[in-house]
Amino acid sequence: MVRYPHDPYDRIWFPWFDATMWGRLSTTQDVRIDDTFEAPSKVMQTAITPRDASMNIEFSWDYTWQPKGRPSLGYIPIMYFSEPVPLAGNAVRQFYINIDGELWYKEGFTPKYLYSVAVYNTGPYGGSIRYNVSINATANSTLPPIINAVELFTLISSANVGTDSQDVSAITTIKTKYLVKKNWMGDPCVPRTYGWDGLTCSYAISDPARITGVNMSFSGLNGGISSVFANLKAVQYVDLSHNNLTGSIPDALSQLPSLTVLDLTGNQLSGSIPPGLLQRIQDGSLNLIYADNPNLCTDSNTCQTEKGKSMLAIYIAVPMALAVVIVLLFCLLLRRKKRESMNTFVRRRSETSTSLAPTRDEHIHDSLHLENRRFTYKDLERITNNFQRVIGRGGFGYVYEGFLEDGTQVAVKLRSQSSNQGAKEFLTEAQILTRVHHKNLVSMIGYCNDGKYMALVYEYMSEGTLQEHIAGKSLTWRQRLRIALESAQGLEYLHKGCNPPLIHRDVKTTNILLNAKLEAKVADFGLSRAFNHDVSTHISTNTLVGTPGYVDPEYQATMQPTTKSDVYSFSVVLLELITGKLPILHNPQPTSVIQWTRQHLARGDIEGVLDVCMGGDHDVNSAWKAIEVALQGTAQASTQRPTMTDVVAQLQECLALEEGCTGGNTEGSGDPRFGYSVHVADRSTDASQGSSAFEVDHSFGMGVGPAAR
Repeated sequence: MVRYPHDPYDRIWFPWFDATMWGRLSTTQDVRIDDTFEAPSKVMQTAITPRDASMNIEFSWDYTWQPKGRPSLGYIPIMYFSEPVPLAGNAVRQFYINIDGELWYKEGFTPKYLYSVAVYNTGPYGGSIRYNVSINATANSTLPPIINAVELFTLISSANVGTDSQDVSAITTIKTKYLVKKNWMGDPCVPRTYGWDGLTCSYAISDPARITGVNMSFSGLNGGISSVFANLKAVQYVDLSHNNLTGSIPDALSQLPSLTVLDLTGNQLSGSIPPGLLQRIQDGSLNLIYADNPNLCTDSNTCQTEKGKSMLAIYIAVPMALAVVIVLLFCLLLRRKKRESMNTFVRRRSETSTSLAPTRDEHIHDSLHLENRRFTYKDLERITNNFQRVIGRGGFGYVYEGFLEDGTQVAVKLRSQSSNQGAKEFLTEAQILTRVHHKNLVSMIGYCNDGKYMALVYEYMSEGTLQEHIAGKSLTWRQRLRIALESAQGLEYLHKGCNPPLIHRDVKTTNILLNAKLEAKVADFGLSRAFNHDVSTHISTNTLVGTPGYVDPEYQATMQPTTKSDVYSFSVVLLELITGKLPILHNPQPTSVIQWTRQHLARGDIEGVLDVCMGGDHDVNSAWKAIEVALQGTAQASTQRPTMTDVVAQLQECLALEEGCTGGNTEGSGDPRFGYSVHVADRSTDASQGSSAFEVDHSFGMGVGPAAR
């Protein structure tokens, strides 16, 4: 295998040789490379030729995969030729190149000695299931044909590389309405590095980018909530908190099929919550957060009741003005009765729905979807049946199985007295979990802060940790990709969906939990820290936190974690999913899974990197792209790593490749990335006189490797 540094673009050139049919011609001299393709000389130093000089070289490629729902846009093959040895006397090597029985190059072709030549077509081939190539000697040739390398490009439409037009129209209207003064220019999502601040987008192969998250918190927004938000059909979370929005909440927002979080905290909204949103909240598909909106009530009945009570107080106060003592007593009784009878469907500032922040200026969050209950230690004893069943253990303490009064299964994380994580970490995790809501982050049901006892009550994740499943060798490649993607989406939300962004700082396989559907959720936020882009590009800490094997080396050196520190740790997790190995190996000397993977790839052993327990049941293109993502994410310098948004997009492409691949049919010992095969056949193909717009570039192009990446 040939790749970087021989190939400056790190293309992978796989050897392709059958000694029973082919002879090998090679040279140790450099082959002249003078073209824009910049192919490595090492590839062009070797060629194959039929052992029987009377035979042709024939091979084919098959239709293998096209993006779902897209017509085939065709293929562009490139064949590369260089004469590696000087020809003796009057020897002549000349041959025709045919595709599907038609002459590909307009005349007999003669390779040049130690000079690379690329033969390719200017238009794509399309519409067939198989394409047959034949290279046969001309009548004037005294030597059989040769070929040095082949590459096949799959064409993908670039018509839809921008953001979905409906999303563009909606977000542009929102920009105009609220006079947004951020970097909202050009396309909202494309290119990724210039995406609009506060937006999160999803990217799929050959499909338009979609806006999946809108964070406009602390943006000085005025006026009502625009119903145009309802046109962002792929949006999953909308954060409009801490602005000056007024008026009612549009019921149209309930029609957003993917919306899971709507944060309206700290505005001046009024009226009742629309029935459509209430229904979404009650069926568990939406989490609405609306604290610090004093004029907002649960439903129309609640609003009318409160108005009626206010008017009643006025009417009673006037006739009772002469009896001051009676008036005061009456008002005190009325206020007490009002507190006791107030609708408890949603509590605005109650013990069950407040943040656990120890400071006075922390915002209080209310959730219609999930009230964060406060439990006593006796409650926990009852829930866990006196802490009977341990289901996990960490630095915080033991985790116990429990059941609420309604039968809901929960996980109770009880801090042990000897825990190396104290009250500070406990409060940090509780604070974070009361204000972050995402389908790929573990949800907190309640907490206990009862004297010396501290505990967090979580949703129950029946399938345990990701580490257990990797060790159990039961996951398919598709399941591994889905788990990686979902975990990445949770981390992306922490980095881009939270204001200020959050750095997890302890991403590892034991902190990724799986439910009964093997859906992944990131857990354990005790070491997380806020990350303020407006202050600096990092946060400073005095103590290095994290787990050996996962810690970003740059953070380890500078004590300044960034969001790229999470990218590094996640990429180690991704390598564990790919290889089935632990982050630190002993064979026999300690080495990281990162170094182990790079060593195998340097030897050309790509299949040896993949977990053998998958039994080869995977799309190689998908696996290779996942390896690329993991190695990019573990680059030593954080500036060379992708963002979590980039990681999510690339993993979506990996999953699309795996789910969309129909599998190529190979007849020979070709590279598994390709649906073509090569064999020697009788010299029976005549030189056709058909013509097409084909040309020869007297330079070398690309060689055997994956389709254009």
